[in-house]
Amino acid sequence: MSEPRWSIDEVPEKPGVYLFRDDGGAVLYVGKARKLKSRLRSYRRPGGDGRLLIRFMEDVAASVETIVTRTEGEALLLEDALIKQHKPPHNIRLKDDKSFRMLRLDNEEFPRFKFVRERNPRIDHRGEEQKGRARLFGPFVSSRALRKTLSELHRVVPLRDCPDSVFANRSRPCIKHQIGLCSAPCVGLISRADYGKLVEKAAAVLQGETAEVEAEIEARMLAASAELEYERAAQWRDRLAALRRTVERQGVRPSDKQARDVLALARRGSDAVVHRLAFRDGRMAESRSHVFRSELPDEELWHDVLTALYGGGRRDVPPEIVLSVAPAEVELLEGTLGEGTRLVVPQAGERRRMLDLAHENARTALAKRASEEAFEQTALEKLAGLCDLGEPPEVIDCFDISNLQGTNVVASRVRFRGGHADKSGYRRFKVRGVEGQDDFASMKEVVGRSLSRGLEEEDLPDLVVIDGGAQQLASALAARDEAGAWDVPMIGLAKARAERTVGGARKERSEERIFLPGVEDSIELGRHDPARLLLERIRDEAHRFAITYHRRERGRITSQLDSIDGVGDAKRKALLRRFGSVSGVREASLEQLASVPGIGMELAERIRAALEKKATP
Repeated sequence: MSEPRWSIDEVPEKPGVYLFRDDGGAVLYVGKARKLKSRLRSYRRPGGDGRLLIRFMEDVAASVETIVTRTEGEALLLEDALIKQHKPPHNIRLKDDKSFRMLRLDNEEFPRFKFVRERNPRIDHRGEEQKGRARLFGPFVSSRALRKTLSELHRVVPLRDCPDSVFANRSRPCIKHQIGLCSAPCVGLISRADYGKLVEKAAAVLQGETAEVEAEIEARMLAASAELEYERAAQWRDRLAALRRTVERQGVRPSDKQARDVLALARRGSDAVVHRLAFRDGRMAESRSHVFRSELPDEELWHDVLTALYGGGRRDVPPEIVLSVAPAEVELLEGTLGEGTRLVVPQAGERRRMLDLAHENARTALAKRASEEAFEQTALEKLAGLCDLGEPPEVIDCFDISNLQGTNVVASRVRFRGGHADKSGYRRFKVRGVEGQDDFASMKEVVGRSLSRGLEEEDLPDLVVIDGGAQQLASALAARDEAGAWDVPMIGLAKARAERTVGGARKERSEERIFLPGVEDSIELGRHDPARLLLERIRDEAHRFAITYHRRERGRITSQLDSIDGVGDAKRKALLRRFGSVSGVREASLEQLASVPGIGMELAERIRAALEKKATP
């Protein structure tokens, strides 16, 4: 193998930033270093065979550009700015798994803990959040740990766990009361005040404040033993053990109160997951996975991850960060992440156990990602077979129309790439060439505009999904042919219809159906068909995107009436019902306006003057 096309002969041994570029000058990767020449030299394999450690540098990189800075801190800031500017494909872009496993305690007469997921919970130092009239506890690192925690907690504090429908209809205690796992508030065996004390005990346990509860259980265990009631003493002993396991299963409870983040990495090919456990005040405060793709070696990858996580003030940097592998340029990172920050690679002990827990979560998240990707690939292959495509569609566009009684018609286009939403391909449209409510004409206009632009920009999809049946599909096909995008395949997706009774005769339920061009009969998709699940997800996202846009536009238009003195919500609705839109109100005569209930001639003149003033440039 020959030497790489880029040279480091003139690169200085100074701090700075380096940019790898391809033949066209596009930036492939941005990095920073304390000593630029040493860092670039490190990418070459030991042994001097000329090959590089990172494939894209060997195969694609045509040149390397360096920018010298005065200090290492300046290099960090410049790297961050250049990544934002160029968006190089080989710098990682972290995506957060922001769904947190929590326990929620609602403000009810006899509350129970509920297993929920929350996005971005704000947890205080006790691990509790006040959210409206409910309290959240967590986060927990896995569903299994959460469920086991709840099971052990009920052995210590016998709260109910039955749903409200069961609780309201019981006439005698269930078996859980008989074995000591429930205090049976459903049949009045405990007062509300006493039950409230149990709730506060449970909350204290989940906050890590267990000393009082442990002392109480231990006293009861010793008392039972002193009275020679060994079976009852054994029960209290088991409850004490359950209490301690409950606290442990909330997450690793460190022996100190050092603020630290524990980061673990799991990889499969170019897919990677970093899981971060944040410990504050002696307990776990956050558990989050970050997913991305990268071919960088571990040492280089960790360097990039730490910069992406903490660089540019994105989040507070703890005094200690625990890692499985020391990153490249450790001294540079420690000096630029924050004064006093230490990067620790533990081999044993408490920090190692924390790291193992983070590893378990990273591996779980990676396995889930792999499973989802396998399912999506199966769905795309099945869809290709149904639609008679040569290969699975990489890019799928879906269109949806949204309007309110024919007014303010808008549309959305969402784009999925490889089975995942590609937000950069989302588009919104205002329907301009259609009067009134005509979904078919609106669909034709929007699809035609989108495909025409796609032809100009060489950005056509591999498949277009139309929300609707045969007529909607026919409108879209006409638009496609007029635009000249004849090679773009199209299908219509019609919603499932529920079973219903008409005149005593039962009408069968229909499942989701797809319509193909030139095929009279639709194809029905089973409830668990992978292709159906993917199409439903795409269609629902298009509908959500269209509705969001329509609400925003509707609010903008109706505000022209809202700002008129004397026109409130009821009168505005009455005007829109009568004339269909603000344009219709503007074009109506004074007599027509005054005939609307509650308007009258004086207000009609005021409305006319206000709308004419707004229409004047």
